[in-house]
Amino acid sequence: MLHGSAPRPATARKSAGLTGRVRIPGDKSISHRSFMFGGLASGQTRITGLLEGEDVINTGRAMQAMGARIRKQGEEWVIEGTGNGALLAPDAPLDFGNAGTGVRLTMGLVGTYDFHSTFIGDASLSKRPMGRVLNPLRDMGVQVSASAGDRLPVTLRGPGSPSPIRYRVPMASAQVKSAVLLAGLNTPGTTTVIEPVMTRDHTEKMLQGFGAALAVETDADGIRTIRLEGRGRLTGQVIDVPGDPSSTAFPLVAALIVPGSDITIVNVLMNPTRTGLILTLQEMGADIEVLNARLAGGEDVADLRVRHSELKGVAVPEERAPSMIDEYPILAVAACFAEGTTVMKGLEELRVKESDRLSAVADGLKLNGVDCDEGKDFLIVRGRPDGKGLGSAGGSRVSTHLDHRIAMSFLVLGLASEHAVTIDDAAMIATSFPEFMQLMAGLGAKIEEVPQ
Repeated sequence: MLHGSAPRPATARKSAGLTGRVRIPGDKSISHRSFMFGGLASGQTRITGLLEGEDVINTGRAMQAMGARIRKQGEEWVIEGTGNGALLAPDAPLDFGNAGTGVRLTMGLVGTYDFHSTFIGDASLSKRPMGRVLNPLRDMGVQVSASAGDRLPVTLRGPGSPSPIRYRVPMASAQVKSAVLLAGLNTPGTTTVIEPVMTRDHTEKMLQGFGAALAVETDADGIRTIRLEGRGRLTGQVIDVPGDPSSTAFPLVAALIVPGSDITIVNVLMNPTRTGLILTLQEMGADIEVLNARLAGGEDVADLRVRHSELKGVAVPEERAPSMIDEYPILAVAACFAEGTTVMKGLEELRVKESDRLSAVADGLKLNGVDCDEGKDFLIVRGRPDGKGLGSAGGSRVSTHLDHRIAMSFLVLGLASEHAVTIDDAAMIATSFPEFMQLMAGLGAKIEEVPQ
């Protein structure tokens, strides 16, 4: 959300069957990395399908501030990179707005450079912990000046000669893994990251695509060891960004819970580290047909046909959480319309997202008549397949806490609830899915902004 912009409440109402064929905006994770690696590589990088949300654009601006030349040419983004090791010191603080991925990965990318860089963000981002990224950077010799609790604003000063490290990631976090690997790009020698639980692997795949000397080994226990040779050459690439599976989740769940729905979502990223939600919904009885499965740019891509389904509650395996951590809010909405109980565990990571997502989801569900229990790291939802009694007849507003995924999830809830569901602000949806309102309306969803 733009700094200081006024809240824009929105309401979703019970809708008739959703129909149509849609393409989802580009994957957010790959879009961030496309700007970063393109900005760092030698030569030209050309990107189509980029997610043009505020979070990704802020990453692009940060790369521009450090010497990359970025321009939009028709439907394509064209980047002239600086070359690995040749970023310039930014003249002003790098403002990442609400972008947690952008700020954490760029801290890794820039931290080992022998200059000062300062990172700032909006009120929501400034509450989020950065220590998980800053601690390995400290191990590499980076000087860190941060606000209380290792929060923004953060200023980094790289050492004259950074030291490669062997780092075991203490939690399942693609951001931490990626930040350490990116710090290794400007560090002589071999930087090693050990990942006990596999997380999304776009950083590894894309760095290899740009020419980095990076190797991955997986042992019999599933523990991954990633080795990166520092100070190698990266070369510009042509990238077509596939559709974001996290954004796909919203129209997908909407079609499952609204009777009479039959939609097709084309060009969806199906990387196995990102498909936990689809697997879980299929276990619940979801009619999701995978069509035209193919490889594009080293990534699995497919089209999805989704039809209204009678869902049943399940216990979601705790080890699946890393592959769907961003999708638990919308899974909770699907669970509201499932027969029986859905149990979701291993959710502690949700407490350090754009908001305390676990509490935000539980509070919003209770406000709209859903029978649920929240614990330290779990959420239990007891469903009402007919949606009877769900929603808020009195128009109570869900607090979104400047969190785009909370906003979109609860608007989807309203499409199948007996009563309307209203959120206090839809403005921040633009950070990840600017076309959400228009796309959902095109499928037949009754979502509208509330006049002030």
